[in-house]
This record gives sequence, C-alpha cells and structure tokens, in this order.
Amino acid sequence: MSYGLSFCIGIVMARLLTPSDYGIAALPAVFLAVAGIFQNCGMGAALIRKERISESDLSTAFFYSIAVGLVMYIGLFLSAPFIADFYNTPILTSLIRVTALTFLWGPLSTVQYVLLKRQLDFKTPTIISFFTTIISATIGISMAFYGYGVWALVISGVTTNFLGLVIVWFKVKWYPKVRWSKESFNYLWGFGNKMMVSSLLDTLYKNIAPVFIGKVYSTSDLGVYNRAQGYAALPSQNITGVIQNVTFPVLSKLQNDTDSLAYNYRRMLKATAFIIFPLMLMLSALAYPLVIILVTAKWEECIILLQIICFSMMWYPIHAINLNLLQVKGRSDLFLRLEIIKKVIGVSVLIFTLPMGLVPFCIGNVLTSILCLIINTHYTGRLINVGFIKQMKDLFPILGLGLVMFALIHLVTFLTSNLYLQLLCGGAVGFSIYLGGAILFRFQELEDIKYMLKRK
Repeated sequence: MSYGLSFCIGIVMARLLTPSDYGIAALPAVFLAVAGIFQNCGMGAALIRKERISESDLSTAFFYSIAVGLVMYIGLFLSAPFIADFYNTPILTSLIRVTALTFLWGPLSTVQYVLLKRQLDFKTPTIISFFTTIISATIGISMAFYGYGVWALVISGVTTNFLGLVIVWFKVKWYPKVRWSKESFNYLWGFGNKMMVSSLLDTLYKNIAPVFIGKVYSTSDLGVYNRAQGYAALPSQNITGVIQNVTFPVLSKLQNDTDSLAYNYRRMLKATAFIIFPLMLMLSALAYPLVIILVTAKWEECIILLQIICFSMMWYPIHAINLNLLQVKGRSDLFLRLEIIKKVIGVSVLIFTLPMGLVPFCIGNVLTSILCLIINTHYTGRLINVGFIKQMKDLFPILGLGLVMFALIHLVTFLTSNLYLQLLCGGAVGFSIYLGGAILFRFQELEDIKYMLKRK
C-alpha cells in the first residue's frame, strides 16, 4: 500500500516540478549514497544473520553508526561547496548540507529496524512507512505547489527520515544498555567489511551514470533519466526490498540444511518472478499512455528510456535473491568477488555506450543485467546446486507467459489512438491474459502466493 502511495505522490510531484528540478536533486546522490554505505558498514546484515545476538552486539553497532554518521555529515558539510563547483550549480551547497542532516539522526534507528527484521515483523515498518509518506508528501506537494521547486523534494525526503526515527523509537523501545565491545565489533566488522565494500562498489556503479549525465549533459537530461529510472525502479526495487527482508532471515534459519534451503530458495525465486516479470513488462508496454496521462507531455522524453529500463530492472529481484544466498551462507568474500567482476563489466559498457546517448546507454544496461545474472548464479550453483540453467528452466514458463502478455498489450495499443483506452484496455487485456494463462497451465506460484497472502 505504501508503495502505491509513493507512486501516486511521485506523479503529483512530477506534474508540479520540472525535469531540471529532479536533475538538480539527483546531482549529489552519489556522494550521499557513498556516505550511507560507510555509515552502515554491513553491520545490519551481520546482526540479522547471527544466530544469537547480545546487547554488546547491538550497542556496538549503534555507537559505531552514530560516530560514522557524525564524521560523514562533517565531511559532506565541508565538501558541499566543492561539489557545487564541480557541477557549476551553486544551490547544491545548501541542498547537500540540509539533506545530509539525515546522517545525524539516521543511526539512531539502525538497531530498531534490525530487531524488527529478526522478529520477522514486516507489518510495523510498513505502517511507519505509510504514515511518514503521507506527512512528508503533504509537505512536499504543498511546497511544490507554492513554487519552492527542488526544495520540495529535499525537505520532504528529510522529513520522511526524521519521522521514521521518531515512530520506530516509540514502537521498538530499545536503547543501548552496555558499552562498545571490541569483541562484538570484530565479529560485525569481519562479516560487514566485505559487504560494505560490495555495497560501495554497487552504489558507485549505480550513481556513476548520473554523475556523467549531470556533468556532460544538462540537468534536464538528468531529470528525464532520473524519472525513467525511478518509475522502473519503483515496482522492482520496492518489491525486492520486501522480498529481501523476508528471504534473508527465513533462509538464514535454513543455512545448515542444504536440501531444504535449495527447495525453498527455488520456490521464492519463482514466486518473485511470477509477480515482478508481468509488472515490468506491462509497465514497458503501457509506458506511453501512462506517462502522457499521468505526468503530461513535458516528460515525453523519458518514455523510451522507461520502456528499455524495464527490461533491465525486471531481473533486479533475481539478482538480489542470488546474492542473498551468499549472505545466508556467510560468504561475504564471494559476494565481494562477484561485485568486483560485475562492476568492471558494467563500467566498461557504460564508457562505451554513454557517449552515444541515453538510449544506447539504457540498452547497454539490459545486456549488462543479463551478463551479471549469469555471473551471480555461478556460486548459487556451487553452494546449493541451483545454477543458471536450473534457474532459467524454472523461470522460462513465467517469462514466456509474460512476453505473450507484452505482445498482446502492444497489439491493443496499436489498434486504438485514444490514450485512456490504450491504458485501460491494454491493462485489462494484459492482466486477463497473464492470470488466465497461469490458471490454464496450473502455475504452482499461484498457490504459493495465495498461501503467503493468507499468512499475512
């Protein structure tokens, strides 16, 4: 529900703001994201994975996050003018200094969210996200309406973070009871440092394109790319986030039973693909009427980018589940090795395609995603005998049905010129074909999803 709300809010904001506003807000993203990686250091994953955690473990992670958060804020505060000069955008100095405030209070909720995940309590974070989104959206939309431009995005984001802290402290009444422990830190750092480097590589890679686009192209071009990426990422990354929150603690409990782990892993993989594949393919097929109707023709340039990016992002949850398995098995060393290999490939493709334009760059990302999937499944095959070939055999029926749905939606949109009919009829036909096909061919994933919904 909160993700649907975020989508609706994003539509309203996009109608009120310009591509340039979104481009300016995206410029400092890489610097903020990198700082966030150092602050977390993979300790959250280490705490979730550990079979038994002590107060020393929790307090150590808490104090570490606070100390690093303070250092990160000071660093960003001092470097903000230089980042603004790099992009020749003076307003970035104040934007970064305000946005970076989240590093001061963000660490205060790290342990609370870890405890919720360990308890498999996903309802509480969802409720918190829902209420903070409503309040911050009210602030953001009001500011955008009255002409505050990019500040509407910044202030609403900071508000969301702070309100989340207040509510989670009220719901999860934990506070540090012991001092920092060297022994706990050595364990958390031993697992988390490789995860930190892996996350750092992933974050730099994901944000290197905005850095180049913001420097070489215009802020408007960056805004168009940012929105296309954002619309494609909304269903893919948000669903992946939910899946990771569930699969990591659940699979961690099965880490010593290889057969049971492999069986449940494959079921999770297929259930995930059953949901995300049709969503991304439908979004790509209906991108034109969806963008024009919802955010108006001023965002028309992002349509072709969105259509292509959907084919890249549809594989994102499959990547994430494969990498989750390495964390479950405690193989952060393999996790890091894979990240290095994949990022070398990704940067090579970026260097080759980005000078050609944004469309070739997005096509290159699709190819990169497929290559990285082959790489990600290598160790999955070695650890639980569920490698690339076996995964593709599991996913091929779902992908095939999704592509049939994709083609028929395009046929419907081709036969009518009315945008509203394209959206309504295309969506209805796509949903009917996919669900009908799944029932006709008796996809087991339907029963798995029904079971999960009943449990929820």
